[in-house]
Amino acid sequence: MALNRRQFSLGAMAFGLAGCGGGTVGVPNVARPDPATDPGLRPQPNASYDTWVAAFRQRAMARGITVQTLDAAFRGQGYLPGVVERDRNQTEFKRSLEDYLAIVAPEEKVQFGRPQFARQRGTLGRIEAQYGVPPHILAGVWGLESYFGTKRGTIPVISATSTLAWEGRRGSFFESNLMDALRIVQTGDATPSQLVGSWAGAMGHTQLIPNAYQANAVDFNGDGKRDIWTDDPTDALATTARFLSRAGWRRGQIWGLEVTVPQGYSGPTGRGNRQSVGAWSALGVRAAKGGSLPDHGPAALLAPMGIGRPTFLVYHNFTIILRYNPSENYGLGVGYMADRLNGAGPLSGTFGPDSNGLTLEDRKAIQAGLTRRGYDAGTPDGVIGKKTEAAISAYQQAEGLAVTGQPSKALLARLT
Repeated sequence: MALNRRQFSLGAMAFGLAGCGGGTVGVPNVARPDPATDPGLRPQPNASYDTWVAAFRQRAMARGITVQTLDAAFRGQGYLPGVVERDRNQTEFKRSLEDYLAIVAPEEKVQFGRPQFARQRGTLGRIEAQYGVPPHILAGVWGLESYFGTKRGTIPVISATSTLAWEGRRGSFFESNLMDALRIVQTGDATPSQLVGSWAGAMGHTQLIPNAYQANAVDFNGDGKRDIWTDDPTDALATTARFLSRAGWRRGQIWGLEVTVPQGYSGPTGRGNRQSVGAWSALGVRAAKGGSLPDHGPAALLAPMGIGRPTFLVYHNFTIILRYNPSENYGLGVGYMADRLNGAGPLSGTFGPDSNGLTLEDRKAIQAGLTRRGYDAGTPDGVIGKKTEAAISAYQQAEGLAVTGQPSKALLARLT
């Protein structure tokens, strides 16, 4: 099923929400769904959920959560069918790298993010001094997770985590996060109304789930609260740095870089094939921007869309980014955004045409052409989702064409 980019959000990893129940801390915040416009994200009657909550309250009180905290936290909360749907359709593991980067790291986000990054350089430098994680890496996470704090999510965390705990696919995981969300309320770190975020319960500037918050949150700005919810991103960025440091981030080392391989390369690829930089050099792997390959120990060659498309050599610190979110697309997205914020240019390699013979720019042109003609295809980002498909279908029907809902060269020619 094709998903609209407004539904494009994911689960996480070691402390978070990977699709198989492990976890990610972060849940990328890309045009987060809004309860005000999505009925599935507003509380719905559900007797089974209500019964589950009643039993959960007893378990929570047995673990030290007070009746007053439970009453305050659950007031106005309820079952959200929309979060169950999203939990079963985590798009980050389904999109191509080209589509993923077009969604999470488009040029306009890079240009928006550079001044945001510049404003936080002093704070990020102090965080690096303590935890060893470079400013641009933290800014890359910040950009992917919440569009530099501008899209922190609006879904009530208590409703989201209780719904997913009741649903049961990863019941113990989400019940644990619900319990930690209640502890956040009980300790006064946040009020129930502040506990809003993604469909999966991730919160704040760097989209931390309650478990990750409780394990890693720091009061870095010294105001007496571990505050990841307000407009000041300091505590959230420091908490993320602490998480990455504890996960094994190696100070002074890069995550990876874009590389080229010889034409006709048929050597090893994938994270399971780690070799020395010398071995990769002997196979003809070269830095895409020129210069020698940096040596930060064994590295793996990733070609997520195949040899001949953008290819990357990734080191130990790339695997640490994946502790925040286990999707390789996510890790490459953070690394790419971080490098762009730090002054690097776009990828040297190109993704080329898709199976319909269309480039990213072609697909953008189709979306823009449809919108000009009154068929809203959404943001012209070149990613073909449900909204674009619906616009194509409506246009085809109105023009007496075969209704396929799919882009094509013929459609491009009609619209441009």
